[in-house]
Amino acid sequence: MTTTTTEQTESRPSLTSQRMRRVLKWLDLWGARLLPKGLYARALIIIIAPIVLLQSVLIYLIMERHWEYVTKHLSRATVQDISTLVSIYENYPHRRKHTRLTDIARRDLGLVVKIVPRGKLPPPHPRPFFGRFDRILSKLIRAKINKPFWIDTVGNSKTVEIRIKLDGAVMKVLVRRSQTYASNTLIFMTGMLTTALILITVAVMFLRNQIRPVLSLAQAAECFGRGQPAPKDFRIRGAREVRQAAEAFVDMRNRIERHVEQRTTMLAGVSHDLRTVLTRFRLQLAMLKPGAEVDELVGDVDEMQAMLEDYLAFARGDSGEEAQETDIRTLLSDVHASFSSQHPGRQLTLSVPEEPVTLTVRRNVFKRAVMNLVSNAVRFGSQVAISAALKRRNVVVIVEDNGPGVPAEKREDVFRPFYSLDTARNQNIKSTGLGLAISRDFIRAHGGEIHLGNSRMGGLKATIRIPL
Repeated sequence: MTTTTTEQTESRPSLTSQRMRRVLKWLDLWGARLLPKGLYARALIIIIAPIVLLQSVLIYLIMERHWEYVTKHLSRATVQDISTLVSIYENYPHRRKHTRLTDIARRDLGLVVKIVPRGKLPPPHPRPFFGRFDRILSKLIRAKINKPFWIDTVGNSKTVEIRIKLDGAVMKVLVRRSQTYASNTLIFMTGMLTTALILITVAVMFLRNQIRPVLSLAQAAECFGRGQPAPKDFRIRGAREVRQAAEAFVDMRNRIERHVEQRTTMLAGVSHDLRTVLTRFRLQLAMLKPGAEVDELVGDVDEMQAMLEDYLAFARGDSGEEAQETDIRTLLSDVHASFSSQHPGRQLTLSVPEEPVTLTVRRNVFKRAVMNLVSNAVRFGSQVAISAALKRRNVVVIVEDNGPGVPAEKREDVFRPFYSLDTARNQNIKSTGLGLAISRDFIRAHGGEIHLGNSRMGGLKATIRIPL
């Protein structure tokens, strides 16, 4: 029995900790959804939230307490004056002569007093929504004077009306609001709001200067990823951490550029040497007598030449060419004309917008990527459609065919280098398996992506999407 109780006691903290973890996870989830995504907005919240919280605490502690304390003392003094007037009225030997009483009240106490013989108190009215002053004043009159009364604290904004029921008369008293009410609320609120606005303005100006280097670094990194030169205004600046990140980025960019330059030089030498050997093969085959064996050797040399070009293109990537503004309509028209003349038996259609579609890309590299897709479509289909459009600040190029297509579960595999698809789409066709891999690498180097899907023509649809 004791063991069971101990196990239950030990299990309670674990259950509590599990609930706490679930609550914290739920708060993190909703916080991630509700909070803004940008660093600038989040930093503003980090600065503004404490200011708002501090102002709220000050309003409660200072405004409420100070206002209530001052109002209570002012109201107590006013009620004491009215109590004195009531006592004078009740003990004055000539009760009907009230001129002296009203003069004393106006001259010495700053009160406007009127005695209404046989008067009645007005019916009670609902308490105001913010009735703290009403409650304080009523409590003091009830404790000090202890007579039926009626007050109006919301009627005239400059005065407070108090009526006291006396024997056979009603004493009507008009008091300046400043005599019973802490009137520095507006000044206090204005000062606090002005201070808050000044602090927020300074925070916004400061954050803009601090966030600008981060945005500039992000833009430079994006341009580098697309193969474009860095913005002209990019320089290492900002806070120490931002400068460290910018220096690391510049060092990384320089190392990558040196690596690409060295690789390009090496590939140029390899390409020259291998092309020299293939050229000697062609010359030697040209000196032989024509025949079936020579034709087969020539075919092998041609295939080796094509494979060599694919290997070098895949290894070289998109290096060696500067990005420039390119009209996608003209580029696709060149691709369409080239394949139409090379494959007269294929039906190729082209659909491009009427207005110019300009994109900053490496023209030859981008053209090679599109040509690989069109070549793949022409190889397997008799009908090929090429189209381009602008969608949500993206340039979208689509290549469709009516071939056998690619199964959905293998569409990602065909982008792997040297991958061979054993389906009807690959039968009796020699290929290095680098075409789609080269195209994806080229498009990703421009910040875009390639997706494969089902074509409305029954075959494969390749979609290129590159942001403007």
